[in-house]
Amino acid sequence: MNPDWYAAWREEAFQRLQAKNARLQDEFRLGSWSRYDYDLKAGKLLFSEDGIVKVVTEIQIAGSTSAKASNWLWSWANSNLPGELLSDAKLVRSFGEENGIDELAQPYVMDTDNDLEALGWELAGAMVRICDALGAYHSPRGEGGGLYLILKSISWAS
Repeated sequence: MNPDWYAAWREEAFQRLQAKNARLQDEFRLGSWSRYDYDLKAGKLLFSEDGIVKVVTEIQIAGSTSAKASNWLWSWANSNLPGELLSDAKLVRSFGEENGIDELAQPYVMDTDNDLEALGWELAGAMVRICDALGAYHSPRGEGGGLYLILKSISWAS
């Protein structure tokens, strides 16, 4: 169950995320670098070209999608992830619990619309809105799912 206001709130969060990500594309060329690497120990996402890091971001982990399971798993429920990158996701869980929003408070969200990528972006958008993050990044995985990262800071590499 979700409160009546939640569907419109989530849609607005997704629209805000699209605007934030468009700004990051314009200012930092996110999505156009030839390579990216994430370092979960350091909590960073690095964008590079010709072996030279160009853009550095600090991240939190939102969650992951699985094509095999056809669902989303919140990062706070994934024991394989480093705890220091889960604090924002835990805020999302608390927000969900306080407001009776099941998909934010329960570990798994099923892909009922058969559009796993849209589900991932919409839930990442909810986290960006709740945590006032700069944007989000999707790292595709081989089996058809992906890891969704929330951008907390961004700068040009020095």
